[in-house]
Amino acid sequence: MLKPKTRWNVQAADSNKITALVEQLHITPLVATLLVNRGLDDVEAARSFLYVKKQTFHDPFLLKDMDKTVHRIQEAIHRGEKIRIFGDYDADGVTSTTVMMTTLKRLGAHVDFYIPNRFTEGYGPNEMAFRLAASEGVQLLITVDTGIAAVAEAALACELGMDYIVTDHHEPGPELPEAFAIIHPKLEDSSYPFKELAGVGVAFKLAHALLGELPEDLLEIAAIGTIADLVPLLGENRLIAAKGIEKMRQTRRPGLVSLMKVANIEQGSLTEESIGFSLAPRLNAAGRLGPADPAVDLLMAEDLLEAAELSEEINELNKERQAIVAEAVEEAIREVEEHYPLANNQVLIVGKEGWNSGIVGIVASKLVERYYRPTIVLSYDREKGLAKGSARSIAGFDLFRNLSTCRELLPHFGGHPMAAGMTLQIDDVPELRMRLNQLAAEQLTAEDFIPVVSLDGAVHIEEASIQTIEEMSLLAPFGVSNPKPKVLLDSVQLAGIRKIGANQNHLKFQFAEEDKQLDGVGFGLGHYADHIAPHAKVSVIGELSINEWNNMKKPQIFVKDVAVDHWQLFDYRGKGQVEKWLTEILPTKRKIIVFSVETMKQYPFLQDYPDVMLIQTEQDVERIEGINSYLVLMDLPMSREILQRIIRNQLPERIYVHFFHQQDHFLSTMPTRDHFKWFYAFLAKKGPLDLGRYGDDLAAYRGWSRNTIDFISKVFFELDFVTIDNGLIMLKTNAKKRELTDSISYQRKKEQFELEKELVYSSYQQLFDWFNQELIQEVIDLEEETKQWI
Repeated sequence: MLKPKTRWNVQAADSNKITALVEQLHITPLVATLLVNRGLDDVEAARSFLYVKKQTFHDPFLLKDMDKTVHRIQEAIHRGEKIRIFGDYDADGVTSTTVMMTTLKRLGAHVDFYIPNRFTEGYGPNEMAFRLAASEGVQLLITVDTGIAAVAEAALACELGMDYIVTDHHEPGPELPEAFAIIHPKLEDSSYPFKELAGVGVAFKLAHALLGELPEDLLEIAAIGTIADLVPLLGENRLIAAKGIEKMRQTRRPGLVSLMKVANIEQGSLTEESIGFSLAPRLNAAGRLGPADPAVDLLMAEDLLEAAELSEEINELNKERQAIVAEAVEEAIREVEEHYPLANNQVLIVGKEGWNSGIVGIVASKLVERYYRPTIVLSYDREKGLAKGSARSIAGFDLFRNLSTCRELLPHFGGHPMAAGMTLQIDDVPELRMRLNQLAAEQLTAEDFIPVVSLDGAVHIEEASIQTIEEMSLLAPFGVSNPKPKVLLDSVQLAGIRKIGANQNHLKFQFAEEDKQLDGVGFGLGHYADHIAPHAKVSVIGELSINEWNNMKKPQIFVKDVAVDHWQLFDYRGKGQVEKWLTEILPTKRKIIVFSVETMKQYPFLQDYPDVMLIQTEQDVERIEGINSYLVLMDLPMSREILQRIIRNQLPERIYVHFFHQQDHFLSTMPTRDHFKWFYAFLAKKGPLDLGRYGDDLAAYRGWSRNTIDFISKVFFELDFVTIDNGLIMLKTNAKKRELTDSISYQRKKEQFELEKELVYSSYQQLFDWFNQELIQEVIDLEEETKQWI
């Protein structure tokens, strides 16, 4: 067996709804299943989702306070008032700032922007920045992607004589800021049809309202922030992302063109993954290591040379960020392993002085990937006594809701159910750790700490056609609430498996089902090669794709997790480096069985293994405790019955066979009845034979081994057919007729011969069938026994 590392949740879709979509939309059953699983089981809803670019945006004036906001901004432009955009330092904040700056400049506004420094000011609006704005003559202050939690700062803006407009998308708290206007899709009294806009989505709606028409050229900027901020890619977010990606594939915006170049992205093939994993991290890098202004300057650049210089600067910052993250992750892992054991910490909170507060969110994500626990990573400033950090969560633990119960410890915090940022006193960290762990203990079960993978369904290999996979692209762009489809291949034959890659850390699979085959690639799964037996039936989950090579298209699956639901046989017969492969078998499950003392002498290192058991009698079998082990059979048993009892008692998940043996019964040949008849006749005709002097000559004459002569002589002696005195063998007169099987030596030799034939000289499949029959029979016996008790 091989257990998966995640929990597989295969969604069940209504077959009638699938059939309706297939018939009316003329799509494949798999794509219809994907739509139904996403709640798009109505034909029109499904059609709208598939052909998203034909949809239209909601009227921006449906957002509360939009009328008064537009009027106030127009008034400021008309009067020549100084307007300042107050943004955030992540990709959503940077793109939100770019959208508003571009819009207001286009309208002729006297406008600039301000993004707080993560290290000196922290997250969100702050008193220093507001006083600076007032001193510089700012009359209208507009936040983008921030501000909904800044109650005190709103009051300060009013006190300083500035009108203050908040545009944000983060979760509103119990108290809203006293601002001139708040543009937010999630306000309780808001009737806006779509609640899940990113910060840049809200800024885009304001731009739409101000310009009086949809700003098509800003969709590419809005798409970056929308995808980067991990908001649900449904509704308007999906529309922004889809249209924005389309625009980016053709854009001539100097900043984007140069950024794609340094990121090695082929512009015409750009996808949401290109944005999420290449462009957004680079835009984030500036604000993570210093001022975020260069990222805004890049997106707004009009000169190719300036854009190229800024792109190179940001790319270098990203490389530096990657190195800092790698070092911090190593330190954070050590912190967890040494001080916060998982058994006592359902929520991980780690902190250290010197950690860059700009990358703690990434470190938190890495720890969640490794430990699958809600995690907070903090950077300590001992001089100020402050801890500044980021949190990431798992399904079932709402970070925003749970952190909200600790508000008195968190003077600054905000976020979503799955992510949050915060500042608190270092002295309050232990209290926060205790409270969150108590909350997690009340809300989470042991099963919640095993990652869940939601699967769109189980498919057969024949369904994984090029047509189906190409049709699946209609569901893109993929992201939160519209994940890239993952499917299950259930119990398919493993036709081939091998390690690939420079470090042999990836796997190449070949799966077979009836007459169909499918290739698979498992990145980072190279270690599984030692845990999957040849020709096993495996279940895998992954993402279907098309492999294009030399103008040839072929379907394949990117394997994410693997399971084997049946017992497995690993064949190490005749294999050297015994100590090496033994250590690779999981010690906590391993049980090493030795049947002969000679084997212990052959492999003296076995004396140091606590799980080695010497089994020589049937009574010894009872000493083997537990079931479902990884059974290692080092040598041949003395009888079939002993091996059968071990197998049936253990019901092992895996069997590793080595079957070391010194005396080769099979190659020495099992004498037939003709062998015995000839030798008996020879003794009757020639009389006594001195085995010591003439045994070798007789064996050579007949083409037998000397062992054969000695064995037949021993059998005759046990049957009382002969006498043997000092090597002289002679027939007895009037010996009673007896069967060869009456001889103990004959019985043992025959059984050893048959065992060697079945266990040592059989093919892999024959050996598998031998063990499988024993295991099947035990299951049948157990079922019969159970029936008697019911």
